[in-house]
Amino acid sequence: MVPGLEVKYAGGPPVLSEGQVMEGYASLFGLTDQGGDAVMPGAFRASLAKLAGKGDKVRMLWQHDPTRPIGVWDEIREDEKGLWVKGRLLPEVAQAREAAALIQAGAIDGLSIGYRTVRAERDQKGRRMLAEVELWEVSLVTFPMLPEAKVGRKDADDMREFCAVLAQAAEALRLG
Repeated sequence: MVPGLEVKYAGGPPVLSEGQVMEGYASLFGLTDQGGDAVMPGAFRASLAKLAGKGDKVRMLWQHDPTRPIGVWDEIREDEKGLWVKGRLLPEVAQAREAAALIQAGAIDGLSIGYRTVRAERDQKGRRMLAEVELWEVSLVTFPMLPEAKVGRKDADDMREFCAVLAQAAEALRLG
């Protein structure tokens, strides 16, 4: 782990679609996680602007391990709900193929942010309110810390389509 790097988890399965594209919320605003922290709207704004200005990107890692990148985040943005991410698992990377299989099987069901706190305050309930963070990475993880952050919630018809896409993606990875 990198000194000063903090991590936060958002629960729910990442959504894989054709070509190993994954999207969902890596963080949800205003909800208190199991560590007693809540990320506030706008917390990522300066960090994302700074990265874009340098032509740099937030990294996609496996379980917060900086030696195990597994893909790329093509889009990251704040909206009214939280930090939305969209990226690709790279089939050329063995760990990415394993991650896709684990996602399909339901063994991995979380996204997590790795960051450094820039500005935070305590509220009346003792929660740490993260007002500004320097976002370093978003990882696929096993254990979500923010259970309310459901990534890829689908209704029954969408779920059947989703399962078919996952089956195709898994087969493509096996052949690749």
